[in-house]
Amino acid sequence: MTLVDIVGSGHMARGLATRLLQGRTDVRITGRNQDQVAELVESLGAGASAAPGGGPFTGEVVILAVPYGSVAGIIREHGDALAGKVVVDISNPVDFATMDRLTTPEGTSAAEETAALLEGRADVVKAFNTTFAKTLIQGTVADLPLDVFVAGDSESAKLQVTEIIARSGMRPVDTGPLRWSRQLESFMLLVMALQVNPEHERFDWDTALKILP
Repeated sequence: MTLVDIVGSGHMARGLATRLLQGRTDVRITGRNQDQVAELVESLGAGASAAPGGGPFTGEVVILAVPYGSVAGIIREHGDALAGKVVVDISNPVDFATMDRLTTPEGTSAAEETAALLEGRADVVKAFNTTFAKTLIQGTVADLPLDVFVAGDSESAKLQVTEIIARSGMRPVDTGPLRWSRQLESFMLLVMALQVNPEHERFDWDTALKILP
C-alpha cells in the first residue's frame, strides 16, 4: 500500500487526504497543532494516521499542504528528513491582502524557491495548486473528474505523483519542467481573484480548471 506524508492539517490537507484515501493511498498527517492533526485523522478514518511534528517522513512522497509563507520554515527545520523524497509544493504565493499580485520575485515561482531551499536533496513537483479543498473532497466538478496540473524536472518524480493522482480518480496533466509552475501559480492568481469578486456570485471556492475534451 502506498503511503503519502502530508504536512499540514488545514482545509487543503483534509481535501488531499480525502481524495488520496479514496484511491487507496494511505496518508500520514504531520502538523504543529497536534489537536487539529488528531481531529483530522479521526475524521478521515481508516488509512489515515498521525505523526509527531516534524516526522520522520516515512512515505516516498511528501506533500507540503501549507501556505506559501510556511514552506521555507518547514524546509529549514526538516530539510534533512526530506532528503531522497519527492516533495510536492501546492502553494500559491498570492498577496491575499490585494488579490492582485504574486509575492514571488519576477522570473521564479514558489516551487522553484522550494527546490532551491532543498539544494538538491529532494525532487520537487508542483501539483494541486490548481485545485481547491472543496473540490478535492467532492472529487468532481460538474460531474467531471478534476484535472491536476503537474510540473517538475524529474520524470520519475512526476510519474510517482501522477500515478497517485490517477489512482485517486483525478486526471493528471503533465505541463513540463518545474519552471512551468510560474504559469500555474500566475493563473491561479486570476482564479482566486475571481472567487472573491462580488460580481461572480456563483463562485465560492468550488470551481475547477478543466481542459476539454
